[in-house]
Amino acid sequence: MIEQELLLLGLLKEGPKHGYDIKTKIKQILFLFAGVELKSIYYPLRILEKRGLVAKRTLKPGKRPERMVYALTAKGQVRFNELLNKSLLNLRRPQFSLDLSLYFLHYMKPSVASRRLRARLHMLNKVSGGLAQMVKTSSKAKTASLNRILEHNFSLLKAESQFISQLIKGM
Repeated sequence: MIEQELLLLGLLKEGPKHGYDIKTKIKQILFLFAGVELKSIYYPLRILEKRGLVAKRTLKPGKRPERMVYALTAKGQVRFNELLNKSLLNLRRPQFSLDLSLYFLHYMKPSVASRRLRARLHMLNKVSGGLAQMVKTSSKAKTASLNRILEHNFSLLKAESQFISQLIKGM
């Protein structure tokens, strides 16, 4: 729950939000990069509220229906800072879907393995191209935070592509 907690507290650090805003932000931006999937945000928000990290209030803007708005408390701010510092120093190894396949690669015929790896490399190159384009076009339109995430993911894709290219050459 640490990633979920950091994600929710971080989004509320930007300012008070209602549940739909939080869900939309997760789906539009962070899910692609953070790898955090929240089936429901309301249960984790309720837990954060019980722990005193988030405050909930009812808001009725104009003629619109009532909405619950969540905001970060002082205790939530402290917890967010703890989690952010801890997360930056967490050296947990990233897990890639390729790793398990590499372990059992010797069970495939080399010609089949080479074809599959070339197909993976082709897909990685397409994704890399898309990310490179996003990096170029986002520098002005997006936040610095999103640019850092795009550049990080682009670097990871380049590294995996280089590894697979070398692996194919060695087959």
